[in-house]
Amino acid sequence: MVRRCCDTPASQRGFALALASAYDGIVEQDIILAGGGLANGLIALRLAQQRPEVRVTIIEQGPAIGGNHTWSSFGDDINAVQREWTKELFAHRWDHYEVRFPAHRRDLGAGYGSATSELLAAAIARALPPERIITGVPIVAVSADSVTLADQRVLKAGGVIDGRGQGPTTALDLRWQKFLGQEVELAEPHGLTGPVIMDATVPQLDGYRFVYTLPFGPKTVLIEDTYFSDGNDLSPELLRRHLADYAASQGWTITRVVREEVGILPLGIGGDIEKFWDEGAPGIPRVGLAAGLFHPVTGYSFPDAVRTADLVASLGKLDSATIYRAVRDHSVRAWKQRWMYRLLNRMLFLAALPDERYRVLERFYEHGDDLVGRFYAAQPRLADWRRILSGRPPLPVGRAASTLIRYELGLK
Repeated sequence: MVRRCCDTPASQRGFALALASAYDGIVEQDIILAGGGLANGLIALRLAQQRPEVRVTIIEQGPAIGGNHTWSSFGDDINAVQREWTKELFAHRWDHYEVRFPAHRRDLGAGYGSATSELLAAAIARALPPERIITGVPIVAVSADSVTLADQRVLKAGGVIDGRGQGPTTALDLRWQKFLGQEVELAEPHGLTGPVIMDATVPQLDGYRFVYTLPFGPKTVLIEDTYFSDGNDLSPELLRRHLADYAASQGWTITRVVREEVGILPLGIGGDIEKFWDEGAPGIPRVGLAAGLFHPVTGYSFPDAVRTADLVASLGKLDSATIYRAVRDHSVRAWKQRWMYRLLNRMLFLAALPDERYRVLERFYEHGDDLVGRFYAAQPRLADWRRILSGRPPLPVGRAASTLIRYELGLK
């Protein structure tokens, strides 16, 4: 006999309804964060702090929220309130850092700190219920009110934010900061008292090359072989050899590689930010690199991600349309305000020959601590730019001027 629906036992009907809910999107949430990287992770954390009534679900296709990253920033990059609400994410802080160039080396009395993906994942695990943290499942489609997962679940919400990183674009003219870093244990103390954020005394290869070191303990240090390059190709084996050579040159003996991370970050030299937003799906908010929110010269994204999280948490409505307009306006405003940074990048990438690019940064570090701090915080004064662009030029004036004029005329 065929059993009708109403004849099904209650236990089986309950199971069927639960299954339907899981796969038909009948899930109660206000915001879905598509992508569990830095930008969306900070939004989840800030909403939990400021708007605990908002039901947030975050989805990361990788095995863990935040991935495998170290995000550093300078002491003045964010304000005191932002330093307070992000303090649990910082594994290390220092009160000074060093730069090294062929012509001079210098210690700057400015704060520097490094947040880690492990601490971000732990903070979100404390802030959100476990059922609202989804990892290890790819996202196959995003709309303004839903996210479709590879396991056929369709999750729905009034607000959806796409934070899955920057995709291909024809609207922005980009160059690249690429690096491979290894956190290593050494046989003897390294002797560093603070970070060396640029050691450009190394051979100049593939553009502007420098080594970046963060001392995490007396015998533990993160070493990154870093390049400001025209292309985004990267050879891990070659960079590993470079790291081993650098450690040997410092008199360090590596006893163990704790972990390894690789990054390829955009650096802006030009483009149309409005067109960049129009390339994406209309009405779907984007954050992080997908919103063009990164420091044009350094590629650092942590300060912009903090500001974006504060912005989203402050909105009266948290539907996709409201978030889209607010984040787009913020992104466009930041991009336009930073036009002088992109001009500096044109000198670095277009006017300087690859093996002389270091001179642009070497010259920059002749300026005072306060100017350097404002530059990195993306809050320079007009007088700062006059000082940066005046004085002894790091490149031939005729070549630099000709390059800039040709770029403005579209003769790249």
